[in-house]
Amino acid sequence: MLERVFGLKENGTTVRTEIMAGVTTFLTMAYIIFINPKILADAGMPHGSVFVATCLIAAFGSLVMGLYANYPIAIAPGMGLNAYFAYVVVIGMGYTWQVALGAVFISGVCFMLVTIFRIRDAIVDGIPHSIRIAITVGIGLFLAIISLKSAGIIAASPATFVTLGNLHQPTVVLAVLGFFAVAALSVLRIKGALLLGILGVTALSFLFAGNSLSSLVSLPPSIAPTFLALDIKGALNAGILNVVLVFFLVELFDATGTLMGVARRAGLLKDGKMARLNKALLADSTSIFVGSLLGTSSSTAYLESASGVQEGGRTGLTAVTVAVLFLACLFFAPLAGSVPAYATAPALFYVACLMLRDLTELDWEDITEVIPAAVTALMMPFTYSIANGVAFGFISYAGIKLLTGRAREVKWIVWLIAAVFVFKYVYEGAAG
Repeated sequence: MLERVFGLKENGTTVRTEIMAGVTTFLTMAYIIFINPKILADAGMPHGSVFVATCLIAAFGSLVMGLYANYPIAIAPGMGLNAYFAYVVVIGMGYTWQVALGAVFISGVCFMLVTIFRIRDAIVDGIPHSIRIAITVGIGLFLAIISLKSAGIIAASPATFVTLGNLHQPTVVLAVLGFFAVAALSVLRIKGALLLGILGVTALSFLFAGNSLSSLVSLPPSIAPTFLALDIKGALNAGILNVVLVFFLVELFDATGTLMGVARRAGLLKDGKMARLNKALLADSTSIFVGSLLGTSSSTAYLESASGVQEGGRTGLTAVTVAVLFLACLFFAPLAGSVPAYATAPALFYVACLMLRDLTELDWEDITEVIPAAVTALMMPFTYSIANGVAFGFISYAGIKLLTGRAREVKWIVWLIAAVFVFKYVYEGAAG
């Protein structure tokens, strides 16, 4: 049955490999079931209900991605999107969290319509080859800064924005040892290198970093306080067009960038395209408005799926495994929470290093292709946003081609996307 549904032999993989890849992906993204409730609780949402909603939508989205699109890509509430929801829309603008959920719902419906009518396909097909490469590299750099921050190797600095962290902390030492272990095991072609590294650091954390496990099992809280609590009418009456636009654009390009980057890393692109892209996009967009019904901010395809791909995940069975583990978290929250961020950071940083190799595919003799690609890749970690990196990449690509007399090389969709992003930034500046 598994062979018929997922085509394991066709994709050169096995059940064991896919399950191990799924466990690896889950361990690298399990932090969301604790971080997302905390962030949304700051906006006044019930912590326990958001915890349940987070687990359910991660399971739902990953299951649809696995069974319908057959890709090894997991879905869960997006980091950055939840912060925008809580700290900008609710706390900053003063809207209720119910109205904010209504805005998420509206953006999700728009997102789904764009997907169903294949407008999003046209957008993705119009992405230049150099920008596609840059998206993969940028995601790698983005993963690098996330993992280094989680490990405590880098820290904030008022003078230089980022600086070296405290290398004497036990957690930092464990993260460094974990990275060397993952790299060495991978070079030695030990199966499950990333997973072994994560579990090894977790085990050591109980001995040297004060990690503890209070219990194994707990009953999930009630989801009733957030279930169907969204205020769609309020969102429409409030006229928060800019909020919906931001949700929509970030959802569009974060998800698209992640899907293409992870698929490229897995070798699942054919002639630079994803064969079942529309199904993957539909799984992603469906998760957004379903998540708003359950009571959480926008969901998206997860960067951390790259760690599972690195472990050999090539089919939807990897995503289905992630879905099952998120459902299990409803009852095993203490156990899932015992894997600290500094234990998954080494695996993510290792994957990030490997994702930089795609830079060799750029045509370094064509400056009009190289510069926009570099802008795309660099702006992702420096603005802490995949969407911003893609935005500046499109704008610089169109602008440089225009100013060098090569405007004919630019597809119409690139002009349109660049114009939309320019309008977005100008509008935000005027509103600010």
